[in-house]
Amino acid sequence: QVQLVESGGGLVQPGGSLRLSCAASGFAFSLYAMSWYRQAPGKERELVATITSTAGSTNYADSVLGRFTISRDNAKKTVYLQMNSLKPEDTAVYFCNAKFDGLITRVYWGQGTQVTVSS
Repeated sequence: QVQLVESGGGLVQPGGSLRLSCAASGFAFSLYAMSWYRQAPGKERELVATITSTAGSTNYADSVLGRFTISRDNAKKTVYLQMNSLKPEDTAVYFCNAKFDGLITRVYWGQGTQVTVSS
């Protein structure tokens, strides 16, 4: 059974930090690119950051570049999102995503974790 379980969300003041975690099970984690997406109320889901299967490359949305860092631990089957200098506009539900591009593309999603940035 494939599972992606996010944790680490919560309420934080502007300028604060949070670290999100996404624990994976039920698939070959080390073969998948992992991403974090977010969706704010009334807005479309947007890509925040991606890390390749070997952690050799990362990409970030312009809005979080320099503030967020994505990383992974293939031994623990976990991907992380370190979020610093948080802003109210970072408020959203954050989703973990796993994608494998092969003969068949496979995509898995977590259930999401709420991040609220407010004073």
